[in-house]
Amino acid sequence: MGADRMILDTCALLWLADEAGNKLSQATLGIINNADTVYVSAISGFEIAAKVNSGKLQLPTTPREWFDEILKFHNLEKLDLNLETCIKAVELPRIHKDPCDRFIIATALLLGMSVVTADKYFAEYGVHVLY
Repeated sequence: MGADRMILDTCALLWLADEAGNKLSQATLGIINNADTVYVSAISGFEIAAKVNSGKLQLPTTPREWFDEILKFHNLEKLDLNLETCIKAVELPRIHKDPCDRFIIATALLLGMSVVTADKYFAEYGVHVLY
């Protein structure tokens, strides 16, 4: 499992979008920029919209518009949730409690993708992690 196909966790997506305060390493940014395809889970849209709705995150536009602009600007592909991913997320060992992250982990495992994340729990599921 290499870094040629990867999925961003929600924090990594936010960091990629915030170039001024980017917390991704230059090496990881280089890998993202040179990757064939970089994916984002639809669950990240839910998570970002929920953070905006709760007041924990501010965006310059609506979550839908922001998400669409970021996907286009960074040439990211959105992955919708499907039944297989939803069931896999529930079947994962209870190492990670965050359901949104469990969807991203399940997606990475099912599709053989690396994950760009700073979350230490992702690697415990056997996924290749980039930070």
